[in-house]
Amino acid sequence: MTLVAVFGLIATSCIDDDFTESPSAVLTFSTDTVSFGTVFTDLGTPTARLLVYNRNKKGINISSIKFQDSSTPFTFNVDGVNGTSFRDVEIRGRDSIYIFIECFIDADDSFEPRKVSDRLEFVTNGVTQEVEVEAWAQNVIRLRDFKVDNDMRMTDRLPYVIFDSLRVEKGATLTIEPGARILFHDGASMKVDGTLEAVGTAEKKIDLRGDRMDEVIPGVPYDIMSGQWGGITIGEKSFGNRLEYVDMRSSTSGLRVDSCGDISRQKLTLVNSWLHNSSTTVLDSRYAKVDAYGCCFSESPLAVVSLTGGVHEFVQCTIANNYLFASVTEPNLSLYHYLPEEWSDGEAEYTDMPLMHASFENSIIWGIGTAVNCGNLDGSEVYLRNVLLKATGDDDNNFIDCVWNEDPLFLTVRNDYYFNYRVAPDSPAIGRGNPDFITPVTFYDMDGTPRISVSGEYPTLGAYAR
Repeated sequence: MTLVAVFGLIATSCIDDDFTESPSAVLTFSTDTVSFGTVFTDLGTPTARLLVYNRNKKGINISSIKFQDSSTPFTFNVDGVNGTSFRDVEIRGRDSIYIFIECFIDADDSFEPRKVSDRLEFVTNGVTQEVEVEAWAQNVIRLRDFKVDNDMRMTDRLPYVIFDSLRVEKGATLTIEPGARILFHDGASMKVDGTLEAVGTAEKKIDLRGDRMDEVIPGVPYDIMSGQWGGITIGEKSFGNRLEYVDMRSSTSGLRVDSCGDISRQKLTLVNSWLHNSSTTVLDSRYAKVDAYGCCFSESPLAVVSLTGGVHEFVQCTIANNYLFASVTEPNLSLYHYLPEEWSDGEAEYTDMPLMHASFENSIIWGIGTAVNCGNLDGSEVYLRNVLLKATGDDDNNFIDCVWNEDPLFLTVRNDYYFNYRVAPDSPAIGRGNPDFITPVTFYDMDGTPRISVSGEYPTLGAYAR
């Protein structure tokens, strides 16, 4: 082969690495709008990613990348290099680059979210292309290592973001008003040594959740991730607490009620609330008087509800489990210290504590794992009446008029990250409740729907009326 031929081959093989100046050789983008969703003012955001593709056979040179507004709240970098603008960015043929975008918005005096947007502009071969970048700026009230040592109210005017801890001191009452949003930063938690009164309405529920407002993947909110914040602990000397129309989710330890041994006083009342998505247990109560009416407890790798001793009444409740992030290793409902010889964890110091008195009525216990940790309750003061259970068995003195091993047909679709514990129209839970258990506190569900709408109607089991 002659040298001329060799050089000809080399030249031919390098044609694909040439750059085109044709105006028809444009960019394509992974999205036409980069949205941060809700962004808290005066606080940085997670990083958003934009992929910029060159679908052409030849390379192209982006002569300019910049935001249109010189005072934009958005910043970006190209393939890891920071800057306010870039020139002569090359993308080889059929290759791509990453654009990483962040946002910081100053606070103002508004209460409602406001849209902030700009356009990221790309100029290639004289052709201008744009990608919109947007965020909804929300002012918040920040509380860091905050102690409530006098009576205090949290309103719905602005969200609260808790850093480190929120502690209600002995003798103080924290009142959380309908529609309030209490958002906890990573690792933050609440400890109640005084009294907590979080009472919402069907139309204005109270949010207790992590402060991440972005998405894990497009279309899937970060809200599905457990372990975003510590959870709530009701202290040993705290009594008279109430959570009503509360949506508490995505914590590490859920709602924990510390041992007090005093069952003559109401420790906690839960009404028409959804407690869900904990990386340990959703509700853990030890030797206390705790009642729940019309509540849904769901999603955890350990027991969804764990009760040790104490006095408990659960009416029209759903205890369910479709946890995503680990194997479920405990029954959905775990009961301890309900017989004289059955101590909590075998710990001798608990032997003098009062045995459990508990009733579960018009309820559902169903999900991944087994329903209840104890199949024989003979001799105990624990009763399940009109309860649909994921278990095979027969009624006896403690299991009364139960529905055995019939799928309640929740509307939940676990693989789609959709959690909805209302039941399908053909659910076996419909009409299986006892109307004698419907009292004023359970007459309406958390949607505000009456459980009995006509005379003689039998209620649906579980937290939801329909």
